[in-house]
Amino acid sequence: MWLLEPLAFAGRLLSALGGQLGSLWDSLLPLCLWLRATLGLAGSDRAQRQPGGKGPEGARREAEGAGGDQPLTPTSVNYHFTRQCNYKCGFCFHTAKTSFVLPLEEAKRGLRLLQEAGMEKINFSGGEPFIYQRGEYLGQLVKFCKEELRLPSVSIVSNGSLVRERWFKSYGEYLDILAISCDSFDEQVNVLIGRGQGKINHVENLQKLRKWCRDYRVAFKINSVINRFNVGEDMREAIKALNPVRWKVFQCLLIEGENSGEGAVREAERFLISDAEFEAFLDRHREVSCLVPESNQKMKDSYLILDEYMRFLNCQNGRKDPSRSILDVGVEEAIKFSGFDEKMFLKRGGKYVWSKAALRLDW
Repeated sequence: MWLLEPLAFAGRLLSALGGQLGSLWDSLLPLCLWLRATLGLAGSDRAQRQPGGKGPEGARREAEGAGGDQPLTPTSVNYHFTRQCNYKCGFCFHTAKTSFVLPLEEAKRGLRLLQEAGMEKINFSGGEPFIYQRGEYLGQLVKFCKEELRLPSVSIVSNGSLVRERWFKSYGEYLDILAISCDSFDEQVNVLIGRGQGKINHVENLQKLRKWCRDYRVAFKINSVINRFNVGEDMREAIKALNPVRWKVFQCLLIEGENSGEGAVREAERFLISDAEFEAFLDRHREVSCLVPESNQKMKDSYLILDEYMRFLNCQNGRKDPSRSILDVGVEEAIKFSGFDEKMFLKRGGKYVWSKAALRLDW
């Protein structure tokens, strides 16, 4: 208990002084969470003031007014357990603002809480999820979710550059879907976007990953962000040749504090395209049967996103306002402030055949 009094005093002091010391408290948050996880202390649930004006308390009040009393079920959750990445995609909307990663057992505890609250699908993302401990931490979480929690679907979104065959040998049996981000089949365009990394050819690496997914019985998926540099590209033949189970096509999106505005790590304005340009890209690729389009309107509020502290991120106001951590207040309380649009989640096809056993793929 000796450590709780200084933390409580710090919280009261920051509340009194307001925004002047808000950034200091933000910088101390990872240390406080680490101390709670390591020493078994109860984590502080005080709200931190966020960049851009309203803090999470404001987001919570807005969510209370808009969400009503209908309980939300975390059927499908995207857990961004790390923000670190080896690429520098110019439009990235979950950028490397911290290097914090929860201790493994704390992450497992949070995942169990989600499963008990109704989670059926977990998607691990980043940053780049294979960057931490060379994928070992990720592998342990994947195995835990499939073997102990018995989740119907466990998936990963990765840029693919750090995936090795030995990872498939150890953990491939526990993984349902591997989604690889690929925004262009022209390597020069990938370099312009920020996906270039030395001697690694992003497109050639994609072919290798496709083979490993087939060899180790993992469903293969491709994610593409349509932006100023690839909006005129014809990807039909390349996608058909790779034959993914799904090709998720996103419209480039601005998120304040991430890729736009004050405090942003990226400047994505130059990547933006209009709704009409996005529709023209979709029209050109209508014949691709695995195409799953997502405009900004569909995407913004229809995902349940957990950050590295296991806080739900509310994107309703064009930025990511965090709830309290599910590790501190539980899933039912935290999800109230997620801004999650469950109807849009279902409308965009967020729930689909996502277990590799149910997909019955011809391996």
